[in-house]
Amino acid sequence: MRRPEDGGSRIGIVFNGSPLFTGDAGSGESDIRQWIITNDWLEAIVALPDQLFYNTGISTYIWIITNRKEERRTGKIQLIDAREFYVKMRKSLGNKRNQIGDGEENRPDQISEISRIYGNFTHDETRTLIIDGVEKEVIVSKIFDNEDFGYNKITVERPLRLNFQASAERIALLDDIKAFQKIAESKKKNETIRQQEIEAGIKRQTAIKAMLYDLEKETEGKLFKDRIAFLKELKAVDQKSGVRLSASELKAVLEALSEKDETAEICRDGKGNSEPDSDLRDTENVPLKENIEDYFKREVLPHVPDAWIDHKKTKVGYEIPLNRHFYRYEPPRPLEVITADVKSLEKEIMAMLAEITGSAEELK
Repeated sequence: MRRPEDGGSRIGIVFNGSPLFTGDAGSGESDIRQWIITNDWLEAIVALPDQLFYNTGISTYIWIITNRKEERRTGKIQLIDAREFYVKMRKSLGNKRNQIGDGEENRPDQISEISRIYGNFTHDETRTLIIDGVEKEVIVSKIFDNEDFGYNKITVERPLRLNFQASAERIALLDDIKAFQKIAESKKKNETIRQQEIEAGIKRQTAIKAMLYDLEKETEGKLFKDRIAFLKELKAVDQKSGVRLSASELKAVLEALSEKDETAEICRDGKGNSEPDSDLRDTENVPLKENIEDYFKREVLPHVPDAWIDHKKTKVGYEIPLNRHFYRYEPPRPLEVITADVKSLEKEIMAMLAEITGSAEELK
């Protein structure tokens, strides 16, 4: 585009629906939308009818991009719903079955009408249209602030709660822990040295398991719901046996001997902070215009009082849910009408079965 000081530019680009919303916060697609919107270049998006093109029947959208917005449009984006502005073609051309009326050959001038809606720049502007054979007044234009399409994606964490037990069943799980398996592995190329390291590793694994069986005897298979209390017992037996677990070995042992338990005490790090449970991790999209803490207190804490926000993981995203903004509620048919249809279908089905089984007379 030309620079604003050189007169600027206004361009129209035809897209499918994907650029409106594809890509999560922090993705390339979302960042592109953010770049366009925060620079205040997006002036309007027009939703067009489907089946307009020869080789595809998908819905399409015109993005109007400019760096010379009128003052009234500064910081604003107009969404136009022109999905019902079309006439059926007499003869299809591949997937092209619809066209936007141009005022020629007795067709309505729908192109000019869409242009007027764009020029009016009016929020909640309506038109009376024929939809599915019924005349309806529908909203065709909405005006939004740029920030209305942005959101903060927050990560909601919940505390890790584990119980611990030294039992034969849980000790056997050590064999499936990668860190424990590596104890008996070697990367040495010399076969002699490699075999020596593997044998030493197997002995180390055996010693660790023996120490854990001693722990089982010492604790009498007690189920601990406090990691600190369990670690105290484990370290005492470890010290007594002379095994002296390394940091990676201790981590593997705790992984094997623990299970998730909602009734257990919260696991905390060295600073006393709650450790997060990755299985309970969730995300929430908070509108940019809304205070994150207010949203969190209103929407999250009433359901999970022990949750917290990991602010380091917060990302800004942008999406344009055009169809959601122009959603038209269609009330369900009256219950008596639905009941009548069901009964009618039941009769049809019974009649068909009667023809198949030859028992029409019995059904009468």
